[in-house]
Amino acid sequence: MAKVVFTAGRVKAFKCDPDKAQAFMWDSTAKGLGLRATPAGKPTYVFQAVYQGKDIRLTIGSPDVWTIPLARDKALELQRLIDDGRDPREVKAEKTAADVAKRSNEKTNALTVGEVWAVYLAERRPHWGERHYRDHLEKSRPGGEAFKRGKGTTEAGPLHSLMALPLRDLTAPLVEAWADKEGKTRPTSARLAWRLLKGFISWCNEQKAYVGLLSGNPATTKKSREALGKPGVKQDVLQRGQLGAWFTAMQQLQNPVIAAYLQTVLLTGARPGEVMGLRWNDLNTKWKGVTIRDKVEGERVIPLTPFVAQLLATLPRRNEWIFSSPTSASGHLTEPTYPHTVACKTAGLVLTLHG
Repeated sequence: MAKVVFTAGRVKAFKCDPDKAQAFMWDSTAKGLGLRATPAGKPTYVFQAVYQGKDIRLTIGSPDVWTIPLARDKALELQRLIDDGRDPREVKAEKTAADVAKRSNEKTNALTVGEVWAVYLAERRPHWGERHYRDHLEKSRPGGEAFKRGKGTTEAGPLHSLMALPLRDLTAPLVEAWADKEGKTRPTSARLAWRLLKGFISWCNEQKAYVGLLSGNPATTKKSREALGKPGVKQDVLQRGQLGAWFTAMQQLQNPVIAAYLQTVLLTGARPGEVMGLRWNDLNTKWKGVTIRDKVEGERVIPLTPFVAQLLATLPRRNEWIFSSPTSASGHLTEPTYPHTVACKTAGLVLTLHG
């Protein structure tokens, strides 16, 4: 095949006749370097040679990007590979794979705690109860939102300060410093956040996408545990003599669903979260029972007393939930602590839902 010295003018003027599928022009300076053109496309530098008795052709690139000297250098580089007994196509594939792996590794190393936390919550939510899911949201929230009641804004959750950090930076010293800081200002909230963090890290260590980013579970050190302290025993309890004042305060609440919920919690002895998740199909009006789904036994059936049955019968059936809420994303009550606290204060009582 005829060869010519590639010049800028020749390269720019090279075209393929309309009646041909493709046309080539070959350089006399660099072995194997050619220019390929088609009727519909722009010319492209190519390299053609014989490898192990067979013709091979590789694309180098457009003359808009590759100057003639650069294209010649690339052709010489590819020819040297063949002279060394290597297939340029395999070398190119290896480099591409290595580059993809490198970029993927860099992207993984740059993942923040917050990015992976979002994946974790989405993956685990179907396996969690509503309360547990909300704990994860609350402990990692950025804060700064206006209170629904009263003035002021919400405080950032204990875990929020970790969300912007690269996941690989979650080391034991960092978690210990975090625990020391949070344990001094809000130990109860921080202890729950710490337990959630431990579960999150354990999940990360089980995912192929994050293998190697963390060394063990850096949240399980003795120093972190000691910095957060032990939870105190709750001493508040509703006394017999306070029952009248308490019931009066609850029954005066403007929201009948919350009023019924709080009385049901007291009279059934069930956990607040268990009562919150009651559905209408959990009631057995014939045999006067209610099925409670608990976190220990799975579920249990307790008697439905006449007073509780009457309370529930007065509630609106807006959806599947007994203690429904038209403003809640879940469809049921999610945070009755505030109205309970206010009602107790009116009655002269200092009492938590637990008490």
